[in-house]
Amino acid sequence: MGYGGMTPRLHYFERVSSTMDVLHELAAAGAEAGTAVLAAEQLEGRGARGRTWHSPLGGLWLSVLFRPSAADGLDVISLRAGLSVAEALQTLLPVLIQVKWPNDLILDNQKLGGVLCEARWQGDVLGWVTIGVGINVHNSVPDDHRSHAIALGALVPAITVDEVTHLLLPALRSLDLRAGRLSADELRRFSRRDWLCGREIREPVAGMVQGVGEDGALLVHQGTGSSVAVRSGSVELAGSLPAGNFDHATRARHREH
Repeated sequence: MGYGGMTPRLHYFERVSSTMDVLHELAAAGAEAGTAVLAAEQLEGRGARGRTWHSPLGGLWLSVLFRPSAADGLDVISLRAGLSVAEALQTLLPVLIQVKWPNDLILDNQKLGGVLCEARWQGDVLGWVTIGVGINVHNSVPDDHRSHAIALGALVPAITVDEVTHLLLPALRSLDLRAGRLSADELRRFSRRDWLCGREIREPVAGMVQGVGEDGALLVHQGTGSSVAVRSGSVELAGSLPAGNFDHATRARHREH
């Protein structure tokens, strides 16, 4: 994505409610595509299904603005962004960074970070899209059996938040959100990092995860021999605690009138 030779602005804040909230305000005021908001701390960071949490010092909390000309690619944005972030971070690690449908980043079977995409509409016209990324770098992470979180600094002690930002921001800004479906190349690259593929789940449907489709849906093979395409729901691994609550399409289709 070109910016006419000018690099869009990166806004930095010590503390905000949410980088997404700030970026939506900037977008409404006319900020250009590629504008980004970075915060040292978020008091009300957002996740899937409207959940909020405190994003502490030491992590990377970043949101980037897009102004796609059409809404065709909304349903695959989180997968496309998650894949881009995983590939950018991979340059730091010998251990494979995986993506858990549709928006979590996994390292050594633990959550390294996540991606959240939101769209704003003006009537029936797509106004803009924001992509928010949170990465555990040197921030404290919950240390219990339910969270399974990990920080990048545990494997790369010398890494800084600035270095992670310089890796991820160009990768995100270069995303092309126009394509309505994942390409064969994107599916191949995603398959290599697909954390859920081959795992048994019990919710939102019971079966074995086979991967994702070109429309971004989770493909689940059931005992009847048929496959189901799951586009939203709360994913639970069979015989385990919930793997996380995901809504593949609804968040991206929030409308603002």
